[in-house]
Amino acid sequence: MSHPEGRHGLSPAGGRSPGSTPPAAPRPPALESLGGTAGFVYSTVPVVVFVIALASLSTKAAVIAAVATGAVLTVARLVRGERLLAASSSLTGVLVAAGIVALTGSAKDFFLLGIWVAFAGFLATFGSVLFRRPLTGVAWNLLHGGTYAWREDRRVLRAHDAATLAAALVLGARFVVKQWLYVHDATGWLAFAKIAMGTPLTVLAALVVAWAFRATSKRLVDSRPVGTTAQQKAELPPRQDAFR
Repeated sequence: MSHPEGRHGLSPAGGRSPGSTPPAAPRPPALESLGGTAGFVYSTVPVVVFVIALASLSTKAAVIAAVATGAVLTVARLVRGERLLAASSSLTGVLVAAGIVALTGSAKDFFLLGIWVAFAGFLATFGSVLFRRPLTGVAWNLLHGGTYAWREDRRVLRAHDAATLAAALVLGARFVVKQWLYVHDATGWLAFAKIAMGTPLTVLAALVVAWAFRATSKRLVDSRPVGTTAQQKAELPPRQDAFR
């Protein structure tokens, strides 16, 4: 039976091939898909425009101004060469929020989507820790081919428990604060909470996740003996392209 090499020059046992360079610790996938920390900064700009416009214009006009701002930011990010998924993050949330406001007619509902997304995220992250499958560990393993028994290493599992709980804490705090402000019709403070609890807390949680990713890679990937990998490669049958 053949044993093809894993990604990044890794052997099936998780070791590195001789002469290959250690794989760089991947960025957390959720953060990367949204364009990194800059993506969260971009996502706050339409919110600021919405609140400023709401102070002097109608709710409809404020929503239009926010959507237009999101569209301009999307085009600017595409011109800069960002991927469509990351670039459109500034616009997608604004469009959904605008649709909710159009249905309800209430300005505070512009923030309703973010409130319940935070609640769903809290349930997912906290629940994954309770079930002993923290989401950051699952993500790390998927990025490395899904071949590592990472949950059997107590240090690795504790690292991902901490990282996933950090994300759960951020999401839970956002839900509690914003829901309280929503109930009390504090639209302006909702915008302030979105900005204050957005990028800064996201960066802090991302740092903990990045630490867990690096610690896991160092313990499970970099610590594999190279000699075992070389022996396994010697037992592999010749590649088909060698006969071409």
